[in-house]
Amino acid sequence: MTSDAHRKPTTPKLGPLEGGPWRPVQPDELLRRDPPSEPAEAAPPAVNLQRQQELERYLQPRPADVDAYRELAEIYRQLDRPLDARRTLQKGLEIHPDEPKLLWQFEEACLAQSLHQLREVTALTKRLGTPEAQRELDRSRTDWACRRVDVCRARLKRDPQNMQLRVVLAEALRDMGLFEAAIEAAEVVAGHDALAPTAFLIRGQCYQALGESMKALPLFRAAALRRATPAPPRLRIVALRAAMELAEQQGLMLSLQRYERFLKIAEAELQTAASTAPSSSAPNVESSELSSEGSQA
Repeated sequence: MTSDAHRKPTTPKLGPLEGGPWRPVQPDELLRRDPPSEPAEAAPPAVNLQRQQELERYLQPRPADVDAYRELAEIYRQLDRPLDARRTLQKGLEIHPDEPKLLWQFEEACLAQSLHQLREVTALTKRLGTPEAQRELDRSRTDWACRRVDVCRARLKRDPQNMQLRVVLAEALRDMGLFEAAIEAAEVVAGHDALAPTAFLIRGQCYQALGESMKALPLFRAAALRRATPAPPRLRIVALRAAMELAEQQGLMLSLQRYERFLKIAEAELQTAASTAPSSSAPNVESSELSSEGSQA
């Protein structure tokens, strides 16, 4: 094909899970369990339909052209056709099974398709509010967690020293209800200063779900009050609310008062950060992290 045939179409500046061009998914994007807040209205991306048709014809005999598979998959992504994008990349992998760029984009296409389904089912559930819709939403959430587990495990085989992916894996396992596996995955990260608070929180939530509150409480405390590397306010709020619940259940009134004091500090820090952040900041971390479910699960 000529050099003009490989000219890339213009793509919006959105994350790979929000409909933008593919790139390595960041851990904070993988960590989201639910669809992010409704995005602001934006002009639809310009898609060259003629280019799409050219690529579809060109790839019918499945030539060994990695860039062509990637380009067509990206066009499908812009057209909000994640299933076609995934199938295109899968065909490319049948010819180039060890091509790292294709493999990475295929994994992200799997994530994008699952998130696309989750968004659609979430909107349907809000509109209908029926038990059947809720069951479908539960299935979509489980699929989203499963896809994250699959991607994390595959990438950890290629990069076993990536501690951030281990945190993502632990949270996804927790979301699937595989609490013991999540605890094991998070324990590996406990010695990593920057990621330790998140690992403590996940382990605490898992032990709490297993009914082992005596193991959960010190982990929540470590996540919230660790001095070596303080956790972000949002994470401290989740951990402190969980610690307060357990302290109240166990009659630890002095500890409860202490956690309440630190909770007010963390909430004030979060409010200050929110008031000073620009309105066009990065996609919002899932609001369920500050819900009662997120703080007690």
